Amino acid sequence: MAKLSVVIITYQEEENIARCLDSVKALADEIVVVDSNSPDRTVEICRSYNCRVFTHDFEGYGKQKQFAVDQASNDWVLSLDADEVVTSELKTEIHNLLQKENGTAAGYQIPMSFCFMGRILKHAQTYHLRLFMRRKGHFTTVPVHEEFVVEGPIGKLKGKLIHYSYRDISHHLQKINVYTSQAAMKYLQEKRRFSKCRVAFRFPISFFTFYFLRLGFLNGYPGFMWSFFAAFYDSVKIAKTIEMANKK
Repeated sequence: MAKLSVVIITYQEEENIARCLDSVKALADEIVVVDSNSPDRTVEICRSYNCRVFTHDFEGYGKQKQFAVDQASNDWVLSLDADEVVTSELKTEIHNLLQKENGTAAGYQIPMSFCFMGRILKHAQTYHLRLFMRRKGHFTTVPVHEEFVVEGPIGKLKGKLIHYSYRDISHHLQKINVYTSQAAMKYLQEKRRFSKCRVAFRFPISFFTFYFLRLGFLNGYPGFMWSFFAAFYDSVKIAKTIEMANKK
């Protein structure tokens, strides 16, 4: 059976990290945590779970996650965020896969559902490549939405990750402010330009996509708010790109 390394990057995650570690401690052969000098109890909690803990100055999400992957002892890696949880179905699926895996795929995409306003949004799931052979790829270093890129075939799993991404609406707005600035910087680096009309039309189009086409309405009031914030995010990142370009 192939061995598995779980890698996690952290910064001030004392409220989330134990929940994440509990979900993988029976699955992982080792857990590697790379912390960015957290002033809270994050490192203490990780060490209580016998994680291999490294302290590394933050240089961007992609570089930080690649550093964590480089510390792994095993070829197969499961990359997690500290506010994510591996479901029992996904644990069983990964365990069975590693028992018989002979390199037929270089990595696997995993469906992710978000926990928002106290409810798991079952109809707003996305797919992310999180399980992979570390020697067959690398993390990108873009300012936002980094991803692991592999050379070889990619499979798809059925078991889910649950992402406890936002404590409340205020926390969601704080993250939107940070992520839209990062996205706008990325657009500027790519020399992308947008008209001001794009901002006005982007919101209703995005809301329709998330709420109706992606079945957000099936998630009740939390689904409405999630779709609203997703559309707001899309509009604000374009507006910030225009603003930054004008200042430049």
